[in-house]
Amino acid sequence: MTSPYFMQSRSVITRSGNQSTGCTPAASLRSRLTSRRRNVEPLPSVAVKVEVEEASVSEQRPSSSAPLSTDLQTPSGSCHRILQTKPDPEALPSHPHGRRRRQLKVEYDEDTGVSPAKTEHWEPPDWKKQLGFIREMRSSRDAPVDHMGAEKCYDTDAPAHVRRFQVLVSLMLSSQTKDQVTAAAMQKLRAHGCTAENILATDDEKLGTLIYPVGFWRSKVKYLKLTSAMLQKECGGDIPNSVEGLVRLPGVGPKMAHLAMDIAWDQVSGIGVDTHVHRISNRLGWLKKPTKSPEETRKALEEWLPRELWSEINWLLVGFGQQVCLPVNPLCSMCLNQHSCPSAHRCSPAKRPKAGSPRSPSPTTCVKMKTEYGQETAVKDEMITKEPPPTPVSPPAQRRRLRTKVNS
Repeated sequence: MTSPYFMQSRSVITRSGNQSTGCTPAASLRSRLTSRRRNVEPLPSVAVKVEVEEASVSEQRPSSSAPLSTDLQTPSGSCHRILQTKPDPEALPSHPHGRRRRQLKVEYDEDTGVSPAKTEHWEPPDWKKQLGFIREMRSSRDAPVDHMGAEKCYDTDAPAHVRRFQVLVSLMLSSQTKDQVTAAAMQKLRAHGCTAENILATDDEKLGTLIYPVGFWRSKVKYLKLTSAMLQKECGGDIPNSVEGLVRLPGVGPKMAHLAMDIAWDQVSGIGVDTHVHRISNRLGWLKKPTKSPEETRKALEEWLPRELWSEINWLLVGFGQQVCLPVNPLCSMCLNQHSCPSAHRCSPAKRPKAGSPRSPSPTTCVKMKTEYGQETAVKDEMITKEPPPTPVSPPAQRRRLRTKVNS
């Protein structure tokens, strides 16, 4: 009898995961597999390895050393191995759990040129209030720079290139020189003919007579000749219209270059810092740290001072330094910034005269006395004259006795 309850039914699971039911004779199954092997081309070793690797990731095996095989069992009890492939030990990683650990790829962000974080903008406290007070003290415009500065020393009726050349010459002469002396020298040069061509045609002795007594007049005669020769050859008697071109000229520094750009070309390229601007900026505390040279002061001021004030600050501080904030003994009691200036009522030390000069103190001169707060109390030097000890004079009778004793 054939009953469905007594029929042997086995399921065969292939690698593809398909399930077939029922009993299949061994001969027909063998022939079917043989014909299937003939029709299907063998897979290359590389493909098999890839397949094994993918299978190892998706399937969980109790042990990585177990061979990969699929058995087909027939009703008669015989087994036929349809695929037997040993995984390559180099292809499969040795992991205790039998699965390949996923590797993370570390990527570094490329530098796209992003600037670092901006630092906090520094500015001195109360600088706007102090600047307002300086403007108020300079409102009368009666300082020497207002009447005899570089802006007032050129000939307004001359051609444009001649006016620019005269501005540069006045700036070169103003170094280490008062505005009154510079204005007088420029007046004599303009009467003689202050052009690059005329200066080249003038001998050194005559040129020195015209600019005397400006500071370092011998060196300035040489600089004027060299600068005029370069301008006549390269610019046709005009001056360069850039700071880089101006500082190439002999005797022209950054301060003169920035002022020449402002006055002659009407272009603000930087702050013109001279001795007055350098001194007052350090006294007011307008610098993050004290500076030792005008060029350091210029760079420190340009870091925080708004650009629209660069042209005005030189004119304001120069006149303020000529009238109120003097180099020696500044008039702090008359200054409106005496309550906010960190250097107020602190007298600057006077320059020591050279040894041997009439103003040099004698060894018997007393130094100026100072209080515990550093303020000078005695302005006048006290001369302490030490008289030599009087020599004892012996009476005439005693002298005679001494002489007789010596003769005997």
